[in-house]
Amino acid sequence: MIYLRSFAFPDDGQEFDYILAIKRKCYASFYPFKVLSRRRFERIDFEPVTILYGGNGSGKSTALHVIAQKAGLLREAAFNKTCFFEDYVALCRMELAEDIPQGSRIIASDDVFDHMLRVRDMNEGIDRRREEAFEEYLEAKRGRVQLRSMADYDDLRRQNQARRMTQSRYVREEVGLNVRTFSNGESAFQYFTNQIGEDALYLLDEPENSLSPARQKELAQFIEDSARFMGCQFVISTHSPFVLALRGAKIYDLDSDPVDVRRWTRLANVRAYYEFFLEHGKEFE
Repeated sequence: MIYLRSFAFPDDGQEFDYILAIKRKCYASFYPFKVLSRRRFERIDFEPVTILYGGNGSGKSTALHVIAQKAGLLREAAFNKTCFFEDYVALCRMELAEDIPQGSRIIASDDVFDHMLRVRDMNEGIDRRREEAFEEYLEAKRGRVQLRSMADYDDLRRQNQARRMTQSRYVREEVGLNVRTFSNGESAFQYFTNQIGEDALYLLDEPENSLSPARQKELAQFIEDSARFMGCQFVISTHSPFVLALRGAKIYDLDSDPVDVRRWTRLANVRAYYEFFLEHGKEFE
């Protein structure tokens, strides 16, 4: 499915005119101006899966956030937004094939990290409550509570529970199961599968972070299936070979000058992996 047909960034001339009109020299940076235009990255024509590839500082995340802002997508984590950001977005042009559905969103690495931190905080709170429940069980098992007022009700309830339950069952029912059932990588993968639904546009900023190679392959398959069968469109910034190898993906190489579309097997990062394994090929025999 294609909702977003094309997107055009301001060219070098438009940026020059804007900066000249400000008539100030005190700014050290006009970010995001002069980031994408230095490699003459002016237009994206989208497919169901479009990938922005490039090294650190190439502008792939910048482009993703600009598109998200122009399209009005949902987001959670804050991002690097300067006083020039909205003016830059206003100079961009966007062509839609279909109205962008509600629920469309950008998912950044910070969203995933924040999710894992929330799970960790919840677990730490549960661990503390579990220790308290162990003590409560022992006290309730030994104690004798008489119901004189409603203030004694909770103590009497705990005493009755402790007398008819084992310690482990008492703690389990008082505290509940720990949220921590997954590793960081598994939690990150689950976050993507929970956030990505049907019939929507999703922008993913380096989704491979925190994922093992096996999980990256699973995520790539999930993205491919969501694009083919679930009515989703994806724009992804990445340098993961497992994501770059998505079947049918259109890849913009932001390391080239000018930016151009390339096959994933011709990208520098992928070639580096390929040549490394060729050098060590005999060690796998």
